[in-house]
Amino acid sequence: MTIKLGVIADDFTGATDIAGFMVQSGWRVIQLLDTPDENTVISQDIDAIVISLKSRSCPVDEAVNSALKSCRWLHQKAGCQQIFFKYCSTFDSTNKGNIGPVTDALMDALKADITLISPALPINGRTVIHGHLFVNGQLLNESGMQHHPITPMTDANLIRLIEQQAQGKADLVDLICIHQGEQAIRDRLHHLQQQGIRYAVTDAMTMNDLLPTARAALELKLVTGGSGLGAALASIDTGKPLIPRQPEGATPPAQNRRTVIFSGSCSAMTNHQVAQYQKLAPAKALNIGSCINDPQYAKQLVTWIIQQSENGLAPMLYTTQPPEILQKIQQQYGATIASEAIENTFSDVVKSLHQQGFNTFIIAGGETAGKIVQSLNIRQFSIGAPIAPGVPWVHDLQHNYWLALKSGNFGDTDFFLRAQEIFHV
Repeated sequence: MTIKLGVIADDFTGATDIAGFMVQSGWRVIQLLDTPDENTVISQDIDAIVISLKSRSCPVDEAVNSALKSCRWLHQKAGCQQIFFKYCSTFDSTNKGNIGPVTDALMDALKADITLISPALPINGRTVIHGHLFVNGQLLNESGMQHHPITPMTDANLIRLIEQQAQGKADLVDLICIHQGEQAIRDRLHHLQQQGIRYAVTDAMTMNDLLPTARAALELKLVTGGSGLGAALASIDTGKPLIPRQPEGATPPAQNRRTVIFSGSCSAMTNHQVAQYQKLAPAKALNIGSCINDPQYAKQLVTWIIQQSENGLAPMLYTTQPPEILQKIQQQYGATIASEAIENTFSDVVKSLHQQGFNTFIIAGGETAGKIVQSLNIRQFSIGAPIAPGVPWVHDLQHNYWLALKSGNFGDTDFFLRAQEIFHV
């Protein structure tokens, strides 16, 4: 078995994002939850392994250690030909990391002199022009990401962003070079390497711009970026289009679905999605004070969900709030205390719900998804059909759970309804 790519993803929604795109481009992919060890078994013939870490906003040392452990397993145990460090297409990080420190550690471990910084995902509105990251035509720092509760993005210049948190220098592979094709990109990378540049930021306006970049990247030991580049790597290997007209994959069977929605993302799109879904189905906002102070609060929420779940569409628990309300919550309780209390409440709720027979979980937000997946004690996913670009259904074979793990700004406003229409609620 030759595994072409080993992916280290810094959160759970990002992991399913890249896994889903690679599956639609023709690769066979398995997704592992948390760092594998000597007892981890990969039983099927596959093209890529995706490891889901919860390391986007943890302490830097913890993120680096989990990434290095995953890299060793992928490189030495699984025999992956190339390593891919996957982060969000909005480059979610702080001036201290964790993207830069993890990239440096992986480069050192693999003895890589240069790597790509390629977060672009044009199909979802993430483009890179002159090294600046745009979200739906707006600069990253003007797109709503400047209000992110954990990793506020106040700059759109990827060269500055990576240099602030990494140990080396960055430079640009611009769109003119990209359009000149694979050899021009290889020549540019070689030139940058000779100049001592460690990080090559790549422009991309369309999904097709990622194809020559992926071809040029085949000779690199390590690449970093978003799921667009992962899809391109799979596409050039299989010859399948980046975005097939007829998406493939399994979906949850309609029979015996017991479904609940958890929304922890405060992104602009998730705010729209929550507001739209509130018009259609039962929805309850978590009381942050109760999450912190009331040990019985999770039980009350479970009772409410069970009562509401008889009405057709899945009930939703959410902490999604617009920036001004989020700021007040953080000022009142403290960002860390509020975040941990919310995650722990979601965890307690989902542990009780699975005992009540709930088997389908639609989750918005990487931190929320990571906590819930860990609470369900899931070890591996198979990748199913996409609900929206970058959001596939995933299936836990051990417990027969089906999950949709949605990054904050992904999907259209009707995402929560659309996810359920797939299995005809």
